Amino acid sequence: MEHDGQLELYAAVAVRLKEAHARVRALQVPEGVRMALTRKLLVITAAAKHDLADATRRLERFTEDLDQGRFPEEER
Repeated sequence: MEHDGQLELYAAVAVRLKEAHARVRALQVPEGVRMALTRKLLVITAAAKHDLADATRRLERFTEDLDQGRFPEEER
């Protein structure tokens, strides 16, 4: 039973990560900023493989930053 709940949580995080990647691709920002955002999403994706709760928190903060227009510095 607990296993099913964990699978549902993984699926929900996967959907949110996919949506976040789509949002980043759609942003009208310099390429360096897009690269920095994409790199953050890749770190969150990797974290989800080892610590789903931490990845969920990171993804929530990432989404809040996007919603507020807070973007990282442009990478060079």
